[in-house]
This record gives sequence, structure tokens and C-alpha cells, in this order.
Amino acid sequence: MVFGFQNVTGLRRCARWRSIHVTTLQSESMQPDRMMNYSRRKTLKKLVLAIASMPIAKLTHGQDLPLIRIGTTPVFLDQQLALIDAWRKFLEAEMQARVVFVQRNNYREIVELLQARQLDCAWLCGYPYVRFKEYLELVSVPVFRGAPLYESYLITPSEDSTTRDFTDLQGKVFAFSDPLSNSGYLYPRHALWLKNKAPDQFFSRTFFTWSHRKVVEAVAVGLAQAGAVDGYVWESLAKANPQLAAKTRVVAKSPRFGFPPLVAPRAISPQRMRQMRRGFECMTSVPEGQRILAKLNLDGFAPAQENLFNSIANMMQDLQRAHLLT
Repeated sequence: MVFGFQNVTGLRRCARWRSIHVTTLQSESMQPDRMMNYSRRKTLKKLVLAIASMPIAKLTHGQDLPLIRIGTTPVFLDQQLALIDAWRKFLEAEMQARVVFVQRNNYREIVELLQARQLDCAWLCGYPYVRFKEYLELVSVPVFRGAPLYESYLITPSEDSTTRDFTDLQGKVFAFSDPLSNSGYLYPRHALWLKNKAPDQFFSRTFFTWSHRKVVEAVAVGLAQAGAVDGYVWESLAKANPQLAAKTRVVAKSPRFGFPPLVAPRAISPQRMRQMRRGFECMTSVPEGQRILAKLNLDGFAPAQENLFNSIANMMQDLQRAHLLT
């Protein structure tokens, strides 16, 4: 499957494109002479490009706009308040709505808010999506390095040169991210189960950090002798904070899974769903959206396919049958 983003169809979904496109057509139609001289065309082109880089004005007063509540956890967006604010402003302009990011401490709290219809959308892991799929609907999926896929990384302190896989960690202290995380909990437990190891008895001690970044920090400073972390988060940290990432070593990588998607309650209106999909999926089409994507270390957002999460569902079912999931 090819995931392309720089296309006219995607651009037409953006509020900025529609505003600029109409302005351009009207400007050209008002010229008395269709043979506009080169300098005037050049000036118009510069004006259009300048407008493209500016947020569009809201069509109505803020209090009259619909409210869209987007749930997040520190599992992904940890210590990134400036980025969240820039993203909020961008989505407000594109969705023509008031956007509020609602952060909670873990996936369980976000799922409960979605079930209570107190959120319109949330950036959730693939595991809670398949576990609570009867209540949830896919909105969009992030695209990372050309595909809507990612891996779980097994990491150790950088000075550990002997660990090769999970079987070398028996009796060690291990850090998980969240009990509803695929890469930070479900996958490592399943990997041990496949090797006939009882996950709950294999390590001397385990603990949850409630954030992939904090898994990296715990391993880097020696609070844990190993941990399981979202590969996208580790790679993003390696760019933003290479000193921290360098204190850990990636020992092994999992098969690729469907990237943690954006989901909504199943009861959400079709109009609201279209509004949200447009806002996320047009980010590649305008410079401001591209800048935010670069800070997120993502290529863009694409329509989500249900079968992306089949392998996660299969692991969950394996562990449920083995009575290793509560």
C-alpha cells in the first residue's frame, strides 16, 4: 500500500486551501485584461503564498463554534505543552471549531471518558482500541516513516552489552509503560508467553512508568535493568534528546504493528467525524501543518484500516485464553 499526501484532493479538504483558492479565482476574474502582465502575476502569486502561511479567520465568534475535545496521555505527548498549543490552534482553524486537548494520566481514564462521550476523539494505543472496539470508531492513523506502522523496542542501559532478547532478563527489574499499551505491555508479555515463560514470575520486579519517555528515563538511570517502549517514541527522543536516548541500547525490535490511532466514540455524528478527519488528514497540505508534523516526527495522518490492528487483537486473544490478561 502506498501512502501519498502531497495531492490536490487532500489539499482541497483544508479550510485554508478553500479560502485561498476562491480568493485567487475572484482576483483573476476581476482583471479587465486576461493577459495579465508578468509582474502583476508574480505579485499575486506572492500574495497567495503569504496568505497560505497565515491562520484563516474564524467564520463566527468563538462561542458559536462547536467544541471538539481531544484526549491524550503522557504515554505519547509528555512534556510538550508548546507543541500541543500549536497543534490546537492549527486544528481550530482547519476544523472551524474550538479545540481542547484533555490530558489524563493513563489509557484507562481516556477510555472511560470516550465511553461516557466526554471526549470527541483521542490518541489511543492499538491495544485499548481492539479491547474496547465495541465502543470506539477509527478516525485517522498517523503515518511514520512512510507507513501507518511502528514497533516495540526492548531497551537496556547502554553499558549492557550482553542482553540479546527477553530470555536474558530473567530475575531482572523491568519497566512497562501502561497496562493498556501494546508496545509497552501487551507485546512483551506475549513474547515471553511464546517462549513458555510466565510473565508474572519471570522478572524479579516490574513497575509502570505511565509514559514511554519515562521508561527510557528509568532504564537510562538504572531504576530498571530493561524496559519495553514504543519505537516511535524512542526514535523521536533520539532526535529531540539524543543524550537521553544514548544512555539506552535497543536490544530487539518487535514485528510491526498498526500505529496508535485516533479514535472516537461510536455514537459520534457523521458530520463531526468528517470535521475531525479533515483537520488531521490535511496537515501535510499546508506549511503550518507540516511544521507541526515535523515536531511530532510524523509524515502525516491517513484513513485508518481496521486490519492494521489484527495482530494486536490476536496477541490479546492468546493471552486471554491463557488467563494472562485481566
